[in-house]
Amino acid sequence: MRGNASQIKVHYKGKDEDFVVFADSAKAVKDWKADKSIPIAQVVSGYKVFVTHKHGNQGIMDSASNSALDNEFGTHRDDDVVVQILEKGTIIESEEHGRNGVTNITMGGSVNH
Repeated sequence: MRGNASQIKVHYKGKDEDFVVFADSAKAVKDWKADKSIPIAQVVSGYKVFVTHKHGNQGIMDSASNSALDNEFGTHRDDDVVVQILEKGTIIESEEHGRNGVTNITMGGSVNH
């Protein structure tokens, strides 16, 4: 992401792991919860489920393994898992600053000239 785009995650705290799904908007998730006839494809940003290795909604996110999904949700079908995370998870909104850090190290006082 570039610029100051907001990032919407739905966080589900499981027994052994924390799971995250990215959503298009918090409003889309809330609308879907109220009206299940809305297609999930209009709510989530891909059917990818991430695991944070017990670091809540922060930290490095890896793809969730089939065994981790089976252990927590009883299935590893992405459709079923995403639905459960959206229903039982918590919506997390954060600002993503696309350009943090030094963009050109040769400019400024950190380099000898």
